[in-house]
Amino acid sequence: MAKTVNRPFVGADRRSPPSTKRIFRRPHGQQWLALVAGAFTLAQLILVRPGMGLGWDETVYVSQVGSDVPAAFFSAPRARGVSLLVAPIASWSSSTSLLRVYLAVLSGLGLFVALRVWRGLFPTRVLAAAGALFATLWVTLFYGPQAMPNYWVAIGALACVGCFLRAQADRFDRAALWGVGLSAALMAWMRPTDAVYVTLPLFFLVVCVRRWRSPRLLVALVAGLVAGAGEWVVEAYVSYGGLAQRLSDGSKIQGGLGWNLAFDDQMRSLGGRVLCRPCTGAMPAPPVMLWWFALPVVAVLGAVIAVKARRRVNSLLPLACAAVVGFPYLFMIGYAAPRFLLPVYILLAIPAADALIHLVTAPGGGRRPVAATLVALGLVGHLGVQFAVLHHTVHGTTVSHEDWADTATQLHRLGVKPPCMLTGYEDVPIAFYTGCSSVDTVGHNANTTVDAIVRAGQRLPVGVLITPGQKPPTYARTWEAHRVGHLMVYVAPAVRAG
Repeated sequence: MAKTVNRPFVGADRRSPPSTKRIFRRPHGQQWLALVAGAFTLAQLILVRPGMGLGWDETVYVSQVGSDVPAAFFSAPRARGVSLLVAPIASWSSSTSLLRVYLAVLSGLGLFVALRVWRGLFPTRVLAAAGALFATLWVTLFYGPQAMPNYWVAIGALACVGCFLRAQADRFDRAALWGVGLSAALMAWMRPTDAVYVTLPLFFLVVCVRRWRSPRLLVALVAGLVAGAGEWVVEAYVSYGGLAQRLSDGSKIQGGLGWNLAFDDQMRSLGGRVLCRPCTGAMPAPPVMLWWFALPVVAVLGAVIAVKARRRVNSLLPLACAAVVGFPYLFMIGYAAPRFLLPVYILLAIPAADALIHLVTAPGGGRRPVAATLVALGLVGHLGVQFAVLHHTVHGTTVSHEDWADTATQLHRLGVKPPCMLTGYEDVPIAFYTGCSSVDTVGHNANTTVDAIVRAGQRLPVGVLITPGQKPPTYARTWEAHRVGHLMVYVAPAVRAG
């Protein structure tokens, strides 16, 4: 007889048949998960402004499939998953607002599917609370509607671990087996290295732990990773000198992977710094950082509660996967971005929600109202902090994106119009907004030579962007200089001739 995946919670979701006289019904089962996902989508559309404009990395991904802009240089660490994700919109429309709405709806749907996978492994109320905890983090709301990979790695991680547990508990659950492969492919499609880290504990179980050994699960994991990362590996040999060289180049771009404590970098980024590189300056106020320390503590508490209730695997496995995928971002790189830890947060959310639900529902005489009050006050404070940081981050990001758009408008007035070329300071995003190609002779995005830029400047508009006080490169010192916003641009002779 097949094992059931919800043995610890048999009867937890049973309800007596509803009365035919009842007109209004309370949400139950997956409807709670749908409400959380729908509220998440709505919050993105209201709080993160669909017209915010595209960020630096987003312009790289979108330019690969956009029909009206040249493709930006695609550096070694990047994968094509995001470009394919946005292709249904970006391939025919240049509307950032439309793209944001599309991604917000898609991210809400992704959250619903990933949570639904866990039904039967935890009570629905725990899953809804976990979804709400994750969805109300400022970093989740901020990146849900963005053309970036980390949110989708998080969704894939949650779905993969949940499907893995279901498939292990019931060998006849083919849907769960397919879910393992597809969610592993989604992660590898977005960020192959993150996918490997997330699945390491799963591989350990199916290979090294006797009662967990399962050829079917092993094949599903391997097939998913190969399907998702196959293109990235092939591209490594075609365009980057091989897989080892691509991994090495990716490490250099990330500052050289090695032992490096990045806890303080991540803490500094919690105040809304979307990229903390170099990560200097003061720490955010303690209330802004409190949730970051509380989340793993509460998640561990949830695991302890699960162990006592003899359902330890369902809580310990997401904790293990969270620890492994978070390790390189906390111990191996010299900078920080809050989005890097999204897979960690979503995996910790389930045991954390389990602990919170236990605290407010477990019998304990006079302690239960006290616990419920403290949890409620903590959640209210949590929401206040998250939305304050989100508002600050959205405002600052919108201003910077508007600066790029204004610079593009001024470049058009100077005659730098498509087909054109830009190089220098912030050339990648400004080139996207201008409709130009971006080129560099040095740095992580080096993709051309000085001679090629000089030759291009004789036949099409080329601009060199620098900050005031900085000297232009030697080849551009005789080009005409103009002030554009807070930058200087040196335009090639072809612009003057036109």
